[in-house]
Amino acid sequence: MDLREELNRAKWASRRGLLELDLLLSPFVETQFAELEPALRDLYRDLMFEGDQDLLEWIMGRAPLTDSRLHPIVEAIRIFHRLES
Repeated sequence: MDLREELNRAKWASRRGLLELDLLLSPFVETQFAELEPALRDLYRDLMFEGDQDLLEWIMGRAPLTDSRLHPIVEAIRIFHRLES
């Protein structure tokens, strides 16, 4: 899959059921996804299989990640939005 197709799929997957989550994911994907290293792009795709409420809680830092391998991509989203701990 080329980067353009990967980006389009990430944009589509980032459209979620919670407005708050859409506001966190969409700008990140629009401006950062293409610049991410391939391993982080893979983690982003894996992250999109998680539930909306879990995603929101993890990104906002209100709940610990249940899958520690997702930490780098969640942290990248948090840093992008200046939500660092």
